[in-house]
Amino acid sequence: MHTKNNWHSLDLDEIFTSFQSTPKGLSDNEVIEKRTKFGSNVLPTNKRTTVFQIFIRQFLNPLIFVLVAAAFAAIAIGESGDSLFIFIVIFFNAFIGTYQEFKAEESAFSLQQLIKINARIKRNNSLVNLPAEEIVPGDIVYLESGMKVPADMRFLEVNNLEIDESFLTGESIPSLKFVGTTKENTLVAERKNMGFAGATVLKGRGIGIVVATGTVTQVGQISKSVTESESAKPPLVQRMERFMKQITIIIAVISVILAIIMRLQGADFTAIFFFIVALAVSAIPEGLPIALTVALSIATKRMAKRNVLVRKLTSVESLGSCTLIASDKTGTLTVNEQTAKVITLPNGNQFSITGEGYNGIGTINDAANNPITFSTEHPLANLIKTALIANEATLTLDNEKWNYSGDSMDIALLGLGYKFGIQQNEILNEVTLLQTIAYESEKKFAGAITQNTEGKQLFVKGAVETILGFCNRMQIDDTTVPLDIEKITTDAEALAKKGYRVLAFAYENVSADFDETNEKEYSSLVFLGLISFIDPLRPEAIASIAECHDAGIKVIMITGDHPETALTIAKELGIANQNTKVVTGQMLTKHKENKEIWQDLILSSTVFARVSPQQKLEIVEVLIEKGEFVAVTGDGVNDAPALKKANIGVAMGSGTDVAKEVGAMIVVDNNFASIVAGIEEGRFAYDNVRKVIYLLISTGTAEIFIFLVALLLGLPLPLLAVQLLWLNLVTNGIQDVSLAFEKGEKGAMKHPPRNPKESIFDRLMIEQNMISGLTMGILAAGLWYYLLEYTTIEEASARNLVLLLMVFLQNFHVFNCRSERVSTFKVSLKNNIILVFGVLLAQGIHILSMQIPFMQQILGVEKISFDHWVLVALLAIPIVLVMEIYKMIKNARI
Repeated sequence: MHTKNNWHSLDLDEIFTSFQSTPKGLSDNEVIEKRTKFGSNVLPTNKRTTVFQIFIRQFLNPLIFVLVAAAFAAIAIGESGDSLFIFIVIFFNAFIGTYQEFKAEESAFSLQQLIKINARIKRNNSLVNLPAEEIVPGDIVYLESGMKVPADMRFLEVNNLEIDESFLTGESIPSLKFVGTTKENTLVAERKNMGFAGATVLKGRGIGIVVATGTVTQVGQISKSVTESESAKPPLVQRMERFMKQITIIIAVISVILAIIMRLQGADFTAIFFFIVALAVSAIPEGLPIALTVALSIATKRMAKRNVLVRKLTSVESLGSCTLIASDKTGTLTVNEQTAKVITLPNGNQFSITGEGYNGIGTINDAANNPITFSTEHPLANLIKTALIANEATLTLDNEKWNYSGDSMDIALLGLGYKFGIQQNEILNEVTLLQTIAYESEKKFAGAITQNTEGKQLFVKGAVETILGFCNRMQIDDTTVPLDIEKITTDAEALAKKGYRVLAFAYENVSADFDETNEKEYSSLVFLGLISFIDPLRPEAIASIAECHDAGIKVIMITGDHPETALTIAKELGIANQNTKVVTGQMLTKHKENKEIWQDLILSSTVFARVSPQQKLEIVEVLIEKGEFVAVTGDGVNDAPALKKANIGVAMGSGTDVAKEVGAMIVVDNNFASIVAGIEEGRFAYDNVRKVIYLLISTGTAEIFIFLVALLLGLPLPLLAVQLLWLNLVTNGIQDVSLAFEKGEKGAMKHPPRNPKESIFDRLMIEQNMISGLTMGILAAGLWYYLLEYTTIEEASARNLVLLLMVFLQNFHVFNCRSERVSTFKVSLKNNIILVFGVLLAQGIHILSMQIPFMQQILGVEKISFDHWVLVALLAIPIVLVMEIYKMIKNARI
C-alpha cells in the first residue's frame, strides 16, 4: 500500500512518476498490477451482527450467570419446578432484548455507501465509466457538478470547481479547488489542491490523478480506526456489573456464615444445602433482567417519540449519565445552509435579515426592525438586482417545498430576493443575458453582462478587496460619490470578526465593445454594498444548551471551521464567554510532545477549531480519562472515531452512513434540543431502574431477614424455594415490570449529573432498602413466629398466610417505590395506571392460585377465609406508614 500523506505538497511530475502514470491514463495491464499491489477501492467494515449473535449477547451478563447457577442448583436438589421458573425468566428476557436490538441494527449497516458510486476514468487514453471499487492509484478521474469524488486525488485541472467536504472537515463553506502545491503541514481542510473520497462536487469541473484508495484515503483511515476501536461501556452496564458483584459477594459471605452457624447447631449437610439454596433464591433479584429490559424498552420508545433512535438498550440510560457533550458545529448546532443575514450599504446603513436555510421565508428589516417591501426606488434595489443577475443557482417553491441547486452563496442570494419581494426570473425577463463570468479562485469574483434598451450593464460580486479594486465610486441613495475604501474595508473586517462571510457587489453601464476578459476595463464600477452570510444557528440550540447548563452538563464545540467563526458562534450559543480562548489543531500539534501542557490545553477550553478527526478523538479520550462521561454528537465521517470512543455516540439523522454506523443513538431531526430531550429520558430511565431495584432488593432483604430470624429461633423455613420464586418472579415480577412504566418526575433536568463513579447503592438506596426490608421482614417473621408459637395452625397453613402477607407487602410497598423522596400520596396514580392494574393482577393471580388444586400442589398454598384475607391485608399497612415517616425525615434534612 502507498502510505504517503503529503501528496498535496509534491510536484505533479513526482506524483506521476510515483504511480508510473501519465495524463493519458493507465493501461489495462498496469491496472491489474496496481490492483494486486493496492487492493480494491473499498472501505473496511465490521461484520454485520446476526440475530443469533444478538441473542447470545443477552446472556453475557453477571446477573444471568448467577441465575443459571441457581437454576442448576435447584435441579441438583430435585427442585426442577424451581429451575423451570428461572429458565423461563432467562429466555423471556433474552427474546425481548434480541427483538429490540435487532430492530435497531437492521437500519444501521451501511458503512460502504460513501464510495459505492460510479466514476469517469481515463484508461488507455479513453474515457470510461466504471464502479469506484475498480479505481487504482494513478488513475485519471474526471469530475463535474453532482458527482461524488471516488478516491483521494490531486488535481491536474480545475474550472470553477467547488466541493462540499463538510462531512470530512467540518467546514460549512464549500472548498474552492486550484492546481498547484501547498505546504507539507497543511491541514486536510486547507488542501485546496486535493479531492477526498466521498465528497460531493457542487460546481464546476476538474481532472485529478488518484493518489489513495480504500483504507489509505482520508475516509478509509477514519473507517479503519473505527472498525478497530472499541466503544466505552455504557454507564448502566458498568453500574450493573458492580451491583451484581456486590450482590454475589454478599450472598456468598452470608451463606458461609449461616452454613457455619447451622453446622454448629448440628444441622446435616443436606439441610444446610437446602437452606443456602433457599437463601440464594431470596437474595437474587430474579425478576431484575426482565424488569430492566422492559424499563429500557419503554425508554427507547419514549425517546423515539422525541426523535432519538436507540440502537442498543443499554445505551438508553447512558445519555442521561453524561457529564459533558462534545458537539460538532456544522449541521448540529447550525443548519448547514448558508444564509444572508446582514446587508451593509456604502453609507453604513445596515439591514438585518430573518429566516434561515435555503428558502425565501423571512424578511429584510431596517434599523428600526421594520420589514421593508420591494420598490425599484429603494436603496437596496440595485444591490439585490445585482445579486440575482450575477447568479447561477436555482431556488423555486413547488408544492410548498423549496427546491434548489447550485452554489450555496448563490442559493442564499436567491432566497434574499424572495424576502425582498422579487424573483430572479422577473429581473431576467426585463433584460437579455449576454454573458456569465464564472468564479475562479485566482480572480475571486463572478459576474454577468446584460443588455436592455439603454445598453450593456456589468454586474459583479466577489471578495471585498477584489470588488473594491474595480470601483472608483459608490452609490449613496440616488447619487454616486467617490469611493471610501477605508470605511468599507473597516465595515467588512468588523463583519468577518463576527463570523460572517462577506461578499461585495458592484455594477456599471459599459460600452458595446466591453471585453469581459480584460480586467483593466474593470476600473470605474459603482460599489453597491456588502452582503454578509453565516451558517445560522438552529433556533432551539441556545435554549437547549442553557438547559444543559442548568442540568450540570458541560457543552464543548469541536469544529473544522475558522477559529474566529467558531468563537463567535460559541459565544452566541452560550458555550463560550469573553475569556474563552479557542484551541486550534495547530496548537494541539505544537504541544503534543508535552503531555501535561497538551492535556491542560484540552481541559482549559470549550471551543476547538480546525481540528483533525484524530485530534477530535484524542480530545474525547482525554475527557474520558479525566472522569467525564462524554456524549459526542456528529454527522460526518470526521466525527466517527470520536463517536465510537465516546461513552455515548449521538449521530445526526441527516449525517453520513459512517456516523450512523458507529453511533449508539441517532437523532432523527438533527435537533440539538432532541439530544437534551434524550438526556431527560435517559435520566427518567435510570430513575425507573433504581425504583425497580429498590422494590426487588427491599423485598429480597425482607425474605433474608425472616430466614435469619427462623434460623436464630430454631424455627422451620418460613417459605419454600418455589414460594420464593413465585414471589420474586410472578407477583413481584408483575409489579416491577409495571413500575418500569412510571413517568419521569419533575425536576430531572434541574440537578447535576450523577457522579460517574457512583454506585447504584448510594446512601439513599441503602437506607431505604434496609428500613423497608427490615420493616417487611419484622412483620412477616413476627407473623410466622406468632402462628407457630401461639396458635394451633399447622406449619403449611402458617406458611400459606406468611406467603400471602409477603404478597400484600409487595402490593403496598410498590407504591412507596414510585418515588424515592416524594410522598406516596403526592404521586398521582394517573402517572402510571398500568401499575394499579399490575398490583390488582398480582394479588388476583395469587388469590386464584390459592383456589386451583394444581397450583395448590405446586406452591404449597391453600384457600383462606375472607376474614383472614382482610386481617393479613391490614397487617401489611405499616410498610406504607414507616416509609412515609422516613421520607418526611429525609426531606426535612435537605
